[in-house]
Order: sequence, then C-alpha cells, then structure tokens
Amino acid sequence: MKKVLSFFVAASMFAIVACGPSAEEKQAQEKAAMDSIAAAQAAEAAAAEQAAMQDTMNAMQMTTDTVQAQ
Repeated sequence: MKKVLSFFVAASMFAIVACGPSAEEKQAQEKAAMDSIAAAQAAEAAAAEQAAMQDTMNAMQMTTDTVQAQ
C-alpha cells in the first residue's frame, strides 16, 4: 500500500509540473505583451502627431481668414 501511495504522489507531482507553461511559452507571452505595449505607444504617438497637424491646419486657417477679412 505504501508503494502504491508513493507512486500516486510521485505521479501527481509530475502531472502538476507538466501542466505549467514551458520556458518558450513564457517567453512568447512576454514578447506578445511587449509587442502590445509597443503597438499602443505607436498608436498614441500617431494620434498625437495627427492632433498636432490638425492644430497647425486650424491655426493656418484662422490666419488666412484674418488676412482675408482685412
């Protein structure tokens, strides 16, 4: 009985260890997270650039309107 119980304990330990992610899977998850962060930062930078361009266009339009009004 003791041997059977020891076998099941050992088998359970191996099963628990085998269920965890491998080093490659952990690395892939880390890379995916970093790629996601980089994509979000790029989108934020593009939005800021677009807003700056829009502000510049609005300022140019206001200047043109002011010059034409005089």
